[in-house]
Amino acid sequence: MDGAPSRVLHIRKLPGEVTETEVIALGLPFGKVTNILMLKGKNQAFLELATEEAAITMVNYYSAVTPHLRNQPIYIQYSNHKELKTDNTLNQRAQAVLQAVTAVQTTNAPMSGTTVSESAVTPAQSPVLRIIIDNMYYPVTLDVLHQIFSKFGAVLKIITFTKNNQFQALLQYGDPVNAQQAKLALDGQNIYNACCTLRIDFSKLVNLNVKYNNDKSRDYTRPDLPSGDGQPALDPAIAAAFAKETSLLGLPVAAVPGTLSPLAIPNAAAAAAAAAAGRVGMPGVSAGGNTVLLVSNLNEEMVTPQSLFTLFGVYGDVQRVKILYNKKDSALIQMADGNQSQLAMSHLNGQKMYGKIIRVTLSKHQTVQLPREGLDDQGLTKDFGNSPLHRFKKPGSKNFQNIFPPSATLHLSNIPPSVAEEDLRTLFANTGGTVKAFKFFQRDHKMALLQMSTVEEAIQALIDLHNYNLGENHHLRVSFSKSTI
Repeated sequence: MDGAPSRVLHIRKLPGEVTETEVIALGLPFGKVTNILMLKGKNQAFLELATEEAAITMVNYYSAVTPHLRNQPIYIQYSNHKELKTDNTLNQRAQAVLQAVTAVQTTNAPMSGTTVSESAVTPAQSPVLRIIIDNMYYPVTLDVLHQIFSKFGAVLKIITFTKNNQFQALLQYGDPVNAQQAKLALDGQNIYNACCTLRIDFSKLVNLNVKYNNDKSRDYTRPDLPSGDGQPALDPAIAAAFAKETSLLGLPVAAVPGTLSPLAIPNAAAAAAAAAAGRVGMPGVSAGGNTVLLVSNLNEEMVTPQSLFTLFGVYGDVQRVKILYNKKDSALIQMADGNQSQLAMSHLNGQKMYGKIIRVTLSKHQTVQLPREGLDDQGLTKDFGNSPLHRFKKPGSKNFQNIFPPSATLHLSNIPPSVAEEDLRTLFANTGGTVKAFKFFQRDHKMALLQMSTVEEAIQALIDLHNYNLGENHHLRVSFSKSTI
């Protein structure tokens, strides 16, 4: 990253088939892109930003996070040119793309996708897409969808909802051509590595009626809509986060190995969307301390390292737990990686454990220290690094697909043939809650669903009975279910 700052950036090692749109998209999160020159034969490009500040921010950001296009690392540095003088006849195509993309960025006006498209596409009937997300290992928010889909044209409206226990969305473009292109490009793609798979169809609706602008629905053409339902509207600053360079640098970051590069979206844009959504950290930047969570407002009479290990273990492999000696209503929990701490935080913050609403945030600590040799800390610190109970040790384990928010319905497995429904109902009632419903899986009596009367009771039952020995060397496995009985 040497050379004096310039608003013209020199980009090298581009994949052969890369398009102008993809190169322009690298710069968009940082500010307005004013010119581009592609040197196809040399696999290089020059990108000119409106201000030197935007270029500096972009270079600084990409010195910490290697940018990728089409899964290949590329290199960005300041150019010796202070501005780009381009021969318009040679560069007409690039200029057309630039105008089209800029039109989308600045006015959000409906725009025909033909200027950006690589090939003519037969127009589809509806500008509205129905999107289903499979294997939702990380939360996907409305902002992340907007970030991905606006690559293909102006997104006018999005409505998200859960149906049949699946996260779904309806997304409306200004032009059916854009919907067609987005479907062609994105159907079957993963948003993050190996998870959050997009399934896309055309909707029968041709126009969406959005009543509220909040984190569930948004009409980008009408910023004046109320947030409704007492739900706070998403901060307008978040909407601006995609255009503003500062937002990219001042956000909490955590290592997420899967970036949006499978969708050829620049890491910065993906990161801005994800970080603004507040659920997943920025890809590729491992900020210290993000594997360690601080949990507060615990019930200090009841809580133990083991109970925290069991509950947080639903969302990741807990390495160490330390209940604070001078503040026993707080604990530090070290997870195996940054994704798992993010996941545990988003699912468990605000849940009730032993009658108290717990708060879960990222800690400043890098690791949880074990007590010095020979020092008795009254069992407040425990190392679970070698525990046989980790759920996510095996890569590609089924458990990765069965991560759900705490719910009143529990999924039980590893039940021996000798154990009947009555035995399990009694066992779970003994944890202090009420068993509302129970059913064995039809094909497999080793598994069952059991419903407690509240989420809090289910959390308690999971803490008490996960790994419970049911005899015949069968240890019960308990997790939250997305189904109800």
